Amino acid sequence: MPRGGAVMYRNCLLLHRLAEIFMYYSFVISYLLVEIIRRNPLEHINFACKYQIKLFRAHNFAGVDASFIPQQQVSFIMRRRTNASISAHGDGVSNPKSFQEDSKQGASQFLSSKKIFIICLIFRMTNSLFVQTYFNPDEHWQALEVAHRITFGYGHLTWEWTKGIRSYLHPILFVLLYKVLSILHLDTPLFMIKAPRLLQSMLSAFGDLYLFKLSHVLYGGQVAQWALFAQLTNWFMFYCITRTLSNSLETVLSVVSLYYWPCLRVNPSRGPSVSRTWALVAAAIACAIRPTSAIIWVYVGLMELFVSRDRLKFIFLEVLPIGSLVLGLTFLLDRMMYGSWVLVPLNFLKFNFLSSGGDYYGTHPWHWYFTQGFTVMIFTFLPFMVVGIIQSKHWKLSGLILWVLGLYSILGHKEFRFVLPVLPIALSFSGYSLAMLSPQYSSNKKIKKSTSARTKTSWKIRAAVFFLVATNFPMAIYMSMVHQRGTEDVMNYLAKEARQGNLKSILFLTPCHATPYYSTLHQNLPMRFLDCSPSEVKGNLDESDRFMTDPTGFISEFAKTWSQPSHIILFNNEEEHLKDFLLSHSFEERKRFFHAHFKVDRDLQSSVAVYALK
Repeated sequence: MPRGGAVMYRNCLLLHRLAEIFMYYSFVISYLLVEIIRRNPLEHINFACKYQIKLFRAHNFAGVDASFIPQQQVSFIMRRRTNASISAHGDGVSNPKSFQEDSKQGASQFLSSKKIFIICLIFRMTNSLFVQTYFNPDEHWQALEVAHRITFGYGHLTWEWTKGIRSYLHPILFVLLYKVLSILHLDTPLFMIKAPRLLQSMLSAFGDLYLFKLSHVLYGGQVAQWALFAQLTNWFMFYCITRTLSNSLETVLSVVSLYYWPCLRVNPSRGPSVSRTWALVAAAIACAIRPTSAIIWVYVGLMELFVSRDRLKFIFLEVLPIGSLVLGLTFLLDRMMYGSWVLVPLNFLKFNFLSSGGDYYGTHPWHWYFTQGFTVMIFTFLPFMVVGIIQSKHWKLSGLILWVLGLYSILGHKEFRFVLPVLPIALSFSGYSLAMLSPQYSSNKKIKKSTSARTKTSWKIRAAVFFLVATNFPMAIYMSMVHQRGTEDVMNYLAKEARQGNLKSILFLTPCHATPYYSTLHQNLPMRFLDCSPSEVKGNLDESDRFMTDPTGFISEFAKTWSQPSHIILFNNEEEHLKDFLLSHSFEERKRFFHAHFKVDRDLQSSVAVYALK
């Protein structure tokens, strides 16, 4: 069989097998999720205690007399049933009693939160191992590459670091990780690739936990469970939240902070006295990592100012001291790392807002987030989100989503990850509408329903769960494990080759920042990629653009002054133009990696080729 036919056959076979796996697991997971949620795992998560679970199911679903259940168990269940009925509150906005009553359970509530966190942690760590594709250059170039340079003394700093528009606060997290790996002599290719995402997965688990807690304090336990279901099964959260993007950490901090803001609750006085302090700390750190996070906190801060009775205290004794402390410590860190005083938020504002520097990397129409960006992220949860917003009537949080999408729409340069922090909020609304479909909610209504009506409600939620899992699970797996994986695979291969001494130098003839760099290779070898730093003169093409416009002419001129590399990396569509050049300079193909089935923003880049000197 010709080489091209063999590759096509293998791809078709792979897709066929993936489709079979997707369908099988869609059925299995949707069934398990319904059963787990139906059994209320937050109280009976220990399935080894079969006796207690049978009692709980008999009491809640079969209508069996529960007089034989131990009194402690009866009182516990009745408290939960009371909370559930409160969750179907009249105003549809909040359930202030649910969290307060659960708090009285003391150690039992703590244990429940602990178990939820363990579930989220295991899920996210597994999630991070499934993520094997390339999404955005910043995951490697603005976090791991910087941390690698600080820790090991070599690595590339992009133009953003010379302009001073990035803070070192986010990369420092991975500096600590790399230090530990180095001390334990675990800085091998496997650990250097997997450990950063595993660290981010631990942080992401806190975000999942706090989304559950936020939904619980606003709507009650049933909605909280379904909100967590939506968070864990949404394809984009699975695809993005464990990546080492600053946006991922910003999302976690945003959810944590929103949980502590009193203004989001119906009765703010019932919140813990320290809640606003922790809310401000988390918000300030989010702004220090990504200055654009201030878009969220201007909205929330104005709401708090409006409802607060102690406005002067809020401004002068909380906002200013906490903000000054967090940002001051960040300025000191940046002063130490940059070697001079650098006001990152000011530089960031000048470049992205005042000079529209981000437009250099492409622009979208103003409606992109509403018609394409955010709708793709929330995907099939969209109708559930809309229904949940209407049913819950929590206009403060739904207004926050609209506020963020609206302000980001003003900017010309748009990306999916920019609005990631409001995706969990949207998913919590989806959880609300799912909870309204659940049999537990129906059983808590005062109007008695017939058995057939309850069965119809049960099938509605089962159909909804199956639909959501069947649409999001294949998308999550495909995007995380198949689409655009070639640039990750090629660097993993090069890292192993370098460790074995089979590499001397590498030239990347690809669009700039198309692959990871030293943070994955982890060998101090000469490497060269095509630069794409913004030009001071409008209309000037950078190296990457000149190469993409005329690959043959560019490389012919480039080779006159190069130090010939031992390896060249390029995509298949540029390879077609450069085959004669590569053969004439004694290069031969050594390895090829599948990359994508369809194009994104350029011509189809179906594979990544490795050429080496003969």
